[in-house]
Order: sequence, then C-alpha cells, then structure tokens
Amino acid sequence: MVVIDMYDYLIVGAGLYGAVCAYELNKKGFKCLVIDKRNHIGGNIYTEKVEGINVHKYGAHIFHTDNKFIWDYINQFAEFNNYINQPVARYKNELYNLPFNMNTFTKLWPDVFTPLDAQRKIEEEKYKYRIAEPKNLEEQAINLVGPTIYEKLIKGYTAKQWGRPCKELPPFIIKRLPVRFTFDNNYFNDRYQGIPVGGYTQIIEKMLSGADVKLNCDFFANKNELLSKCKRVIFTGQIDEYFNYCFGALEYRSVRFETEVLNCSNYQGNAVVNYTEYEIPFTRIIEHKHFEFKTNLSKTIISREYPSAWSIGDEPYYPVNDDKNNILYQRYLELAKKEPNVIFGGRLGQYKYYDMDDVILSALETIKNIV
Repeated sequence: MVVIDMYDYLIVGAGLYGAVCAYELNKKGFKCLVIDKRNHIGGNIYTEKVEGINVHKYGAHIFHTDNKFIWDYINQFAEFNNYINQPVARYKNELYNLPFNMNTFTKLWPDVFTPLDAQRKIEEEKYKYRIAEPKNLEEQAINLVGPTIYEKLIKGYTAKQWGRPCKELPPFIIKRLPVRFTFDNNYFNDRYQGIPVGGYTQIIEKMLSGADVKLNCDFFANKNELLSKCKRVIFTGQIDEYFNYCFGALEYRSVRFETEVLNCSNYQGNAVVNYTEYEIPFTRIIEHKHFEFKTNLSKTIISREYPSAWSIGDEPYYPVNDDKNNILYQRYLELAKKEPNVIFGGRLGQYKYYDMDDVILSALETIKNIV
C-alpha cells in the first residue's frame, strides 16, 4: 500500500459496508484509507478457496433481495448463479424441509395431504394449548404453530442459538413464524437470489481497488496516528467499544466454526442442514460446494456452527436487540451524535441485524447524505 500524507476518509472495517462506502467515495474523487484488524478483506462475507471450493469462512452468506436496484448494483462486481436456499432440518433420525411448508407438514403428520388438512391440524393444536398471554418464547411459539412443530423444529435449535432454554427467553423474539401451505422449499421470498460465482472476496477487492488498504491494523492501537492522517471517519466496528464501554457492553451472540476437508464427493446432499435437537451441540452443518453446484469434485468441505456466549474480546456476530440492549444502544447513539466527524455504520456500528442487501442500501444512503 502507498501511504499518503492526508486522506479524506478513514474507513474502519473492510467488510461490505466499508467497501461500498470506499467505492462510492472514490468515484466522487475522495481519497480513502481502509483498515481492518483481520488479515484479510471482506469482513464476515470473506470467502477462501480451498480444494477448488469457495469456503464461506464466517458462515453461509446467500444474497437475496426484492430490490432490483440493489441486485443490479451488486451484479456489477460479479456474476451470480441461481442458487436457491432450501435448508433441511434434522431432528434425531427424521428429516424435514424448511421453511415450514406442505413438505414439512405431510412428513410431520401421516394424515395430512392437503393445505386444508394442515391448517386444521395446526389450528387444532394451537387451540388445545393456547395461552392467552404468553410469558416466554415457548408459550409464544406454541401459540403460533402448536407443540409438534415447536418441539421438533424450534425448541432445541432456538435454545442453542440463544444459550438459554426457550422458557427463559422473552416471547417477542418470535413475533411470527412463517407457515406456507404450498409445497415450496424456497427459504426466502425475495425475487432475486444467488451466490457470486467465484465467491464474495472478489467483490470486495473490486470495491476497494481505488482505496489504500491496511490489514492487521487495530484502530484503537493506532488511533492517534490514523486520525492525524484522516479528516473524517466511517466506523463499522462496535459502537460501545468506540466509547470504551463507558455505559457497559452491549450484548452479542458469537459463533465458533469447525471446518474440515472430507475425502468424499458429497457429505449431506445439501448446502444447509439444521440440527434442531438440543443434544447436538452445533446448530447446522454447511457443505460449501453445494452453493456453487460443484458436485463433480472428489473432496468436500463442511463447517459446523456452534453458537456461543460473547464477552469483550470475542468476535461479535449477532446483536441481542432486546429492550435492555436497545435502551443502552440509544445512550451510545447520543454520544455518537456529538462526534461530527465520525459516522457509525453497519451491523456493529448501528447495533442492528442487517442482511447484505440492507447493508448496501444503508451504506449508499450514508454516502448520499454526507457528500
């Protein structure tokens, strides 16, 4: 990298949000320095080629959107295939299609054949076990879909995700559960879906091609030097960390990935298989080759995902947007408003769960507003 004396913007984080900002600012003639504490660009959408397979190092990332503008925008950086997410759920020795649809229901109940049969069965279970005012997630889920679906496909998986039994989780976490009375295994309703042919890293490389990039660079360890070279900052890290956790740490859930190369051509026959049984410690297994239909390769690569508790210093993945944390975030947001030369963005900077299309849209709106 060529270091110059002064940059218009320091962008902290070389993930999707930071890369979109860098690309748009460069088009408008601004000079950007992009830093990342990791040894690679791409953030959590980073893909790494191993044995001819593009491995989603930080979990499965499937691009999907209803916004044609965003679909066209991302397609300028890579060709996308026609991958459709059709996950399978395994409960003990039983396999079910997701999301909940007629394929699921006919497997759950041997006397269900039609949408009317399924509707009657679910309504019958809901009526029998209905609780007027659900006090926890378990009661809320049973109110929505009945005990059969809850016990086999929700209870264990959700408890693993959150690290607590469903009886100890608040009901608002599951406000609704999508139920389809069609034989449709397409997980997303979005019109545009796919995976970039060749992986996501190439997209970030193209977005960052007009910026200077410095990896293995911790913002906080080099803060004074970096700020002396840059007029403004776009910060995509944790907003609470930026303010030294002065009000206390926001809560996150983390994930541990266990990836291995297997000497077989096809391990599970699907890109995503969820393990809904609580006794199985991981939530799902990803078989990466199925994202790109590379079933002719002699080896395959799988990743098991283990949700874990988060503490300061761990990698944060999912904000815990309950009332307590949302109130705490608002306190940090008030501090952020007093930093006129710093813009906080992305999942960690805005303490909000974002899909990739939302990340791009948010970054574009940021650049539109500041330029």
